[in-house]
Amino acid sequence: MTTTPDLLEALAHTVAIDDDAGVELADRLPPGPVLSWVRDGAGLVGWGEVARASFTGPGSLHRADQWWQALSSRLRIVDDVGVSGSGPIAFVSGAFDNRLADTVVVVPATVVGRSRGSSWLTSYESGAERASDGDSQLPPIERPRGPGMISYSDGSCTATQWRAAVAETVRRIRAGEAGKVVLARDVIATADETIDARFLLRQLMRRYPSCWTFLVDGLIGATPELLVSRQGERIAARALAGTLRPGQGAELFSSPKERAEHEYAARSVAEVLARHCSSLQLPDAPELLELPNVVHLSTPIHGLAATPASALALAADLHPTAAVCGTPREVAADLIPRLEQMDRGRYAGPVGWVDTAGNGEFGIALRCGQLDGNQLRMFAGCGIVEGSDPDAELAESVAKMVTMRDALEADAGDRSWPDR
Repeated sequence: MTTTPDLLEALAHTVAIDDDAGVELADRLPPGPVLSWVRDGAGLVGWGEVARASFTGPGSLHRADQWWQALSSRLRIVDDVGVSGSGPIAFVSGAFDNRLADTVVVVPATVVGRSRGSSWLTSYESGAERASDGDSQLPPIERPRGPGMISYSDGSCTATQWRAAVAETVRRIRAGEAGKVVLARDVIATADETIDARFLLRQLMRRYPSCWTFLVDGLIGATPELLVSRQGERIAARALAGTLRPGQGAELFSSPKERAEHEYAARSVAEVLARHCSSLQLPDAPELLELPNVVHLSTPIHGLAATPASALALAADLHPTAAVCGTPREVAADLIPRLEQMDRGRYAGPVGWVDTAGNGEFGIALRCGQLDGNQLRMFAGCGIVEGSDPDAELAESVAKMVTMRDALEADAGDRSWPDR
C-alpha cells in the first residue's frame, strides 16, 4: 500500500460545482494518469493519488474491500453534496485469476462527478488549503491528440492457434469435463506515438454511450456488462452472454446454442445475489441489447439488499461469473489458463468504484485493453459450448475488438490485422 504522508490529517471535501453538461467528463481530465467510470454522460473521473494498494492470491477482492473500509473509516470528510459517489471514493480493477495477477485499488486525489443533474468535485485539503470554490480547481479543458498510425500484431497466439484451442475446448465439453468454458485472446496494437488515455476515453464515451467507459491503472475500455450496482438498499446487475452481429437479433434470440450460453451466465449471477437479497426480480426471458458492433442477449436483475455487503464485496462474491469463466466455475477456471496459454491480467475482472457508504458500481472489464506507452494489448473472449464453431468464435472475437480499434483509429486509417 502507498499513501500520501498526510492523508489522514487532510480533509476530504466535496463541493457542488457548475459543470457544463455539454462538456464530456473525459475533457475535464488533465494530462497524466487518470481514472474513469462514465455512462451516458454521468459518472466519475479522477486524477492524482492519495492512496493505492494491490492484493493477490485467494480472497484478494475481499481483502481490497476490507482495506478500503478500514481506510475510509479513518478519513475526515465534509460532503456538501451527499449523493452516491460524492465524498471519498476508490476505483478498483480486479484480477481475473488472483493466482496470476494483482487486484488494484486507487484512491484519487481529485474526482469530478455527475449524477441526475448534480455535479461535484472532491479533493483533499490541508488546513492551509481550505477552499470551497470547486470550480476554481477544475483544470482547463484540453483536447488530447490521437496516437497517429496504428499497426497490429499477434498477441499470445495466432488466429490459427486460437481456433485450435476452441476446437480442443469443444472436445473437452463433449467429453463431459464442463458445460461452458470462456476462451479469450489478445492482439497488440502499436501506435507511432504514446497513446493518450484521454483520447481513447473521449472516443469510447461518444461511440458507446450506453456502455460504462472505464479506466483504472491502464486498463481501459467500454463494457456493456454491469456486474453489480449497490445504491442504498437497491441492488442491480445485467447479465450478458450470447453474441451475434448487428441485425441478427432474431437469429440470436431463437438460437438454442446462444440461449444455453446465456442461461449459464444469468443463473450464475442470480444464484449469488439471492444470498444477499430479500427479494430478487428477473425476467422470464432475456432481452436484446444492440450495440454498434454486436448484439447480445441480456438479462436485467434487480433486488433489495438483505446484507450490508458493499458493492465491492458483492462483486467479489460474483466473480467470476459464467459469462467470463464458464461452468462449473472451478472446473472452467482451471481449464482456461491451460487452453488460452496466456495471462489475462485484469481483463474480464471486476472494474468500477465504491464509496465510503459501500455504494458503487462494478462492471466486467470487457471490450478493453491494457495501455502501456504506445502499445495497447486488446482482449476479447467468447463463451464456448458444445455447439461452438472455431471460425464463428474467431469472427466474434474480432467483432468485439472493434470497440477498441474504433477508438484507436479515430484519426488514422486502418492497418494490417493479424488473421493467420
